[in-house]
Amino acid sequence: MWRIRHFEERVGVLKRADQVHGLIHLSVGQEGVAAPVCTQLRDDDPVYSGHRAHGHALAKGAPVERVLAELMGRSDGLCRGLGGSMHLVDVEHGFMGATGVVGGNIPMALGSALAGRLAGGDQVAVVFFGDGAVQAGHFNESVNLATLWGLPLILVCENNGFAEFTPRSAHTNVERVSDVVAPYELERETVDGNDVLAVWEAFGRFLSAARSGSGPFLLEASRTACAATTRETRASTARRSPRPTGRRRTRFCDSSATGLPRAGFRRTTLPRSSASRWRSSKRRRSSLGRARSPTKP
Repeated sequence: MWRIRHFEERVGVLKRADQVHGLIHLSVGQEGVAAPVCTQLRDDDPVYSGHRAHGHALAKGAPVERVLAELMGRSDGLCRGLGGSMHLVDVEHGFMGATGVVGGNIPMALGSALAGRLAGGDQVAVVFFGDGAVQAGHFNESVNLATLWGLPLILVCENNGFAEFTPRSAHTNVERVSDVVAPYELERETVDGNDVLAVWEAFGRFLSAARSGSGPFLLEASRTACAATTRETRASTARRSPRPTGRRRTRFCDSSATGLPRAGFRRTTLPRSSASRWRSSKRRRSSLGRARSPTKP
C-alpha cells in the first residue's frame, strides 16, 4: 500500500511538471483494495483493470520502474511507451490489461474465466471497475453469462461515489452495486474499502470458493461516507438555482489529476466588461501578428 501511494503521489508531481504524458487517473485513497486483493492471487490468475490501473498493476507484481517508464512514454515501459496510463499490460505477472472504455474490461475478464474453465485449471479471473461502469449494458450482460455458466470470476467494484466527475446520485438511485446484481442471485458482499482486513477476508473467502469450482462473486469495496455524500449531493443539487448571467462554472477539481481531495464546484465571477476587453485584446494581438509576419513571394 505504501508503494502504491508513494508511486501515485510521484506521478502526480511528474504530471504537473509535464513529464508524464496523456490523461491519467490516480488511485490515491484506493490502495486498501488493490493490495489485499492482488497479493492473494497467483501469476496465472488473470487480472483486468480500468481507468485507475496503476495500483492494481503494482500490487499484481509489475515492476515499478517499468510502469513509470510506460507513463512517461519511454521505450523501456511495459508496452514500450505506446500504451500509457490506461493501457498497462504485464502478462508475465498476470496483469492482462487496463482499458479506457468504461466497463470494457468486464467482458474480457469473462472470457478469461471461460477459457480457464474450459482448460480445466483452477485459475480465477478478477476484474476491477468503478461504480460508473455498472450503468453500462455490457456489465449486466457479463454478470448474466457468468452466473448462467457458473464461471470462476470475481468482480471487484471500487465504489468511490463518483463516475469520474459525476456523483452517483446523478445517474442512479441505487447506492449499492451489490443491490444492482441481486436479481442474478450471485454471492456478493459490500465492505468498507478503507478496511484492509475486511477486504482481505471477503476476497479470500470468494477466492477459495472460486478455485474449488464455484462462481461468480461480487465484492463491493465502498467508502463509508459514500451514502452520506450521495444524499448531500442530491440535496444540494435540488437546491441549486439557475446560473446567473456573467458567471461561469470551472471544471471539477479532479483528484486523479492533482492527487488532492475533491474540492467540488467553484464559481468564479467574470464581468462582461472584462471579458469583452480580453476578447478584443486577443483579436488585436492576433491581427498584429498577422501584419508582422512576412508575406509569401
